[in-house]
Amino acid sequence: METRQSFLKSYRFSLILLASMVVGCLLGHFRPSWAEPIKPIGDMFLRGLFMIIVPMIYFSIASAVAAMSSTFRLLRILGSMMLVFTATGIVAAAIMLTAVQWFPPAQGFADGAAAVTLPAQHMSTFEQVLRAFTTGDFVELLSMRNTLALIVFAILTGLAASAGGDSTRAFTAFLRAGNEVFMRVVRYVMFLAPIGLGAYFANLVVKYGDVLVGAYGRAMLLYYPLTIAYFFVAFTVYTFVAGGPRGLKRFWSNILPPSLTALATGSSYVTIPANLEAAGQIGVPVDIRETVIPIGATLHMEGSCLAAVLKIAFVFGVFHMDFTSPEIILKAGGISLLVGMVVSGIPGGGITGEVLIMTLFGLPPEALPLMNAIGNLVDPPATLVNAIGDNVSSMLVARVLGGRGWMKKSTDLAKEQTLAA
Repeated sequence: METRQSFLKSYRFSLILLASMVVGCLLGHFRPSWAEPIKPIGDMFLRGLFMIIVPMIYFSIASAVAAMSSTFRLLRILGSMMLVFTATGIVAAAIMLTAVQWFPPAQGFADGAAAVTLPAQHMSTFEQVLRAFTTGDFVELLSMRNTLALIVFAILTGLAASAGGDSTRAFTAFLRAGNEVFMRVVRYVMFLAPIGLGAYFANLVVKYGDVLVGAYGRAMLLYYPLTIAYFFVAFTVYTFVAGGPRGLKRFWSNILPPSLTALATGSSYVTIPANLEAAGQIGVPVDIRETVIPIGATLHMEGSCLAAVLKIAFVFGVFHMDFTSPEIILKAGGISLLVGMVVSGIPGGGITGEVLIMTLFGLPPEALPLMNAIGNLVDPPATLVNAIGDNVSSMLVARVLGGRGWMKKSTDLAKEQTLAA
């Protein structure tokens, strides 16, 4: 009896979210006419979260950097983070490259895609990078379209606050208090989550239910099972490497809320609060989780790597182009890594990545709507892997920096802080 009560207490909110999503799916399938009237509730929930994402990212990263005792610690975190991001991205791309050779996603697809007119963007690589990491005005930082620039600004602010010593201690306290305030605001907004996520799932079923079993069914038949398998198998391996049996247990005990949030909203940014809370419950040190997870929401996209390879293989099949030569396969892997780790952080990253694929492979313009449609269809599971991969990466970074016993050290530190409080 006590075990059941403990389980319900620990997972009550997660079970409520899961139940609301199931109800939403059933509603979208059996009563599609009811889904549209409740869509504003889902929009209200999502807009409420988007409204606080910018200040939350800023205070989360800036306060974490400002609290670090040394710049060397930050550099170690960032270096380990990029190593983990690159390694996991390569693994994801390699898995999908293998899968599309075994199960060509466009086999039997009827040719004849409609042409699309898209305004061309003629920018050099340097201009693309400059636009991604900087803005022309401070107020432009207050938009999720410039998240990479916001992250750079937050890191610089944290470094300046840390370097100021006693003279900037008050500002460091302000950053820490701001982080606490906006995390509380997130909890208030999450009160609307059960109804909001249910409404979103109802409309998701109405919007994509028929398409998923239509022309793109074969591609989805490959992507969805493979992504789900990657979620359970790859993340289990990664978390075991990061924390052993204890890490494995803690990860799967705490990852349900951010998983449901990512799956329902289709946004890695919206999942940041739930991801940070889950990482804290797992035991990832605060400076690591508050650096890796917000940055990972922009730069770490394992699900997008999987999707990029699928898009390339799909349009190659549609236009009867060879996708078996080692040169093409290696090029596809490299482009998918670029799309998943760099282009995704540029404003309009989805369409930018598709245009990049089209131009680098010399594909006809008709390839663009084909890839865009796939991008829309694979978005929920792709975002799930993208977002939860950030949590997994924070554990791997903690393992790299803290050694084999990092989780025990983190637990002991948490106990000491509790006793001190």
